[in-house]
Amino acid sequence: MAPILLPPNHPPRRFYAGGAQISAFRQLQSPIGSHEPEDWVASTTCCRGQGNVGMTRLPDGTMLADAVASEPERWLGADHVAKYGPDTKLLVKLLDAGQRLPVHAHPHVDWASKHLQRKHGKAEAWYILMPGSVWLGLTEDVDPKELLQIVQEERGTELLDRMHKIDVEPHQTVYVPPGVLHAIGPCVLMVEVQEPEDLSVLCEWSGFKIDGKAEGHLGLGFETALTAVETRGRTREEAMALVTEAKVAESVFVEESHSYFQLERVIVKGQSRCRRGFAILVVLQGNVTLKTESSELSILKRGSTVVIPHEDGEFTLESEDADVAIARPPQ
Repeated sequence: MAPILLPPNHPPRRFYAGGAQISAFRQLQSPIGSHEPEDWVASTTCCRGQGNVGMTRLPDGTMLADAVASEPERWLGADHVAKYGPDTKLLVKLLDAGQRLPVHAHPHVDWASKHLQRKHGKAEAWYILMPGSVWLGLTEDVDPKELLQIVQEERGTELLDRMHKIDVEPHQTVYVPPGVLHAIGPCVLMVEVQEPEDLSVLCEWSGFKIDGKAEGHLGLGFETALTAVETRGRTREEAMALVTEAKVAESVFVEESHSYFQLERVIVKGQSRCRRGFAILVVLQGNVTLKTESSELSILKRGSTVVIPHEDGEFTLESEDADVAIARPPQ
C-alpha cells in the first residue's frame, strides 16, 4: 500500500450556500457549484438517505469503505480493528459557510444507537482556516417544551440570541460535544473532524434549501428528535473551554474530544517524522513531500488531501516551510 492523494468529493445540492473558498483553498481549476459547501475527505460515510453520495471513491475506482472492509488490518492496524472493528471512526470535511448555517445539533452515540440503530453519534470539532463568528451552546436553560414550541412554530432563529457568539480566527479550534446547539457564521472556512455519521436535528430552516418540517428530525418527529438536544445553559467560561488557541500539538483539540478523534498540527521546516497509523492529511500551507519506506508523494500543495494506511508505517514530511493537519481516529 501507499498513501493516496484524494480528488475533491463535493456532495451536490446541499441546503446551504458555499464552496468558493474550498475551490480557492484547494487551488481547483474548475469552479464548483454555489451549493457545494463541503468536501468529504477519506469518507466511508454517505449523505443521509442518498446512497453512495459523500463516500470517497479512490483513484482506481474502489470505494474507500470497500477497501477498508476487505483489508481492515492493513488499513487500520490490528489494535484498532481489535478495539473498533473495520471502522475508521473518522470523517474529515472541508467546510465553507457561504451563508450562516442554521441552528442545529447532532446526537450522542447512545441516543443514535437507541433511536436510529447507528454505531456513532456525531461529535465534531473545527479547525478554523478563515475567520468569522460561530454560535455554541445555550446561555441559559431552555425548557424542552419551549424548545419544541419554538421549533414547531419555525422561530428557531430566536435561539441565536440565547446562544454564545464566539469570534474565531485562523488556527483556533472549537469542539462541539454531541447535543450542543451550534451554528457557523458566514465566511468561515474550516477543516471539520467528526464521527462518521450524517445526523442533524434542525431547529431552524427558514431561508435554507431544505424542508425542515420533513427532514429536520431524522424521521422521528421533533418530539423525539429534540430529546437529543442539550437544553441546559452553559456559562461563558464553559463555552470558551471548548475553544483552543493556535498551537502545534499532537492533538490541537480540547482533551474532551480525544475519545472521538485527534487532529495533529505539524509545522514542517526541513523534515518531520510522523507516527504510524491510519491518518487523513490536509496541507494547510506550503508544498510538501510525503515519504514512507516504500513510496513518495512529492506533489502536495495547499489544499491537498491524502489518506494514509496503517500498513505504510511511520512517514516523513519534507518541506522548506509548510503547515499540515493530520486527523486520526481515537487510540
